[in-house]
Amino acid sequence: MKLCKQLLAVAVAGAFSTHALAGTVTTDGADIVLKTKGGLELATTDKAFSFKLGGRVQADYGRFDGVFTRNGDTADAAYFRRAYIEFGGTLYRDWKYQVNYDLSRNTGNDSTGYFDEASLTYTGFDPLQLKFGRFYTDFGLEKATSSKWITGLERNLSYDLAEWVNDNAGMGVQAGARVAEMAWLSASLFSENNGDTDGDSVKRYNLRGVFAPLHSDGNVLHLGAQYAYRDLKDSAVDTRIRSRLGVRGVDTNGGSDAGDNGNRLLFGGAAAQDGLWGDDAVWGVEGAWANGPVSLQGEYLRRTLEADRALNDVKASGYYAQLAWTLTGEPRIYKLDGAKFDSIKPKDKALGAWEVFYRFDSIKVQDDNLVTALNPDNERKAKSHTIGVNWYLNEALKVSADYIATSTDNTGNAVGDDSGKAIVSRVQYVF
Repeated sequence: MKLCKQLLAVAVAGAFSTHALAGTVTTDGADIVLKTKGGLELATTDKAFSFKLGGRVQADYGRFDGVFTRNGDTADAAYFRRAYIEFGGTLYRDWKYQVNYDLSRNTGNDSTGYFDEASLTYTGFDPLQLKFGRFYTDFGLEKATSSKWITGLERNLSYDLAEWVNDNAGMGVQAGARVAEMAWLSASLFSENNGDTDGDSVKRYNLRGVFAPLHSDGNVLHLGAQYAYRDLKDSAVDTRIRSRLGVRGVDTNGGSDAGDNGNRLLFGGAAAQDGLWGDDAVWGVEGAWANGPVSLQGEYLRRTLEADRALNDVKASGYYAQLAWTLTGEPRIYKLDGAKFDSIKPKDKALGAWEVFYRFDSIKVQDDNLVTALNPDNERKAKSHTIGVNWYLNEALKVSADYIATSTDNTGNAVGDDSGKAIVSRVQYVF
């Protein structure tokens, strides 16, 4: 109660102060520091309690044609990719909390809420961290990296092959730890909203291990592997493998999209039906190297969805390779906690930091349950080339643009197009 009164007093004082950017308020307990750079943050000087209010807004616009639309003609889309209100902090020194809510409604749904994250993490066993609640389970380098600081506007296509490994629809627990200051290990158990005929939820198990003997900014060597598994026996789970091929505007909830003309391709799997499938397993490897302003990274993923009442198994694989270069010389920040890349911080506040990149994606799905006369082996493929530029004006503002050229095999749109081009742009504000 005493802490609540202290925080309330500071909030009221801050509301009536028009010129103080930061300061210390003395109380009958620990002093409280108010910071307003990059959001609003309150913290006790003994670091036992803190609260930070922030968020991110990503406003996108894109134009696309060919396989991205059903009739092949050019369409466009303007939408909020993400619009998060975020608050988090520390409780009793050893507990961290984080709640992110998506006002754009691209994350979550009506029944479970539009939460990106709602978690509580215990850090008292340092370096071991125990996370509880609703969050994205650990799988892959690009997913570990925040959407604020990924290089491309959308993550690589191989993640579309098994979206469930990174889903947050449910509740779970995850243990993660740094090992000998050169490795990251994590393991999680997640209870999905999906359930079997008895009402028993589908359980998801994730493992990830990364060896990073070099992990300072601009000097990174990162090698990792991951595995995820769930048992779908007697469950009705939507297993469709669908992809927007890196262009969210074909189908989005955050604003106007291409409507009925948007073409989100089906590569395999089936809509939810009881008992179609048994085991569902995914494994992958990841790697990254950075030297000053230059970085290389890539991931490979392979999924096997075993049939139960379905006639045949579904097999999928995909990979990407990416080269990025910060023209103004700044390195990408790297964090061993979570084994991930973070932001680029501009040295020149007037010029900002300029980054260019190229990424190649390839995915393949074999689903003999979808055999057709025109596609007797039913191996559906897609390849994508992405060239992009990111301008970090400062630590809060980022402007991005990507050019995407995609081609597909044994799948396309309603008029037979099997390739398409897109230009997508974004203005991002982080506070």
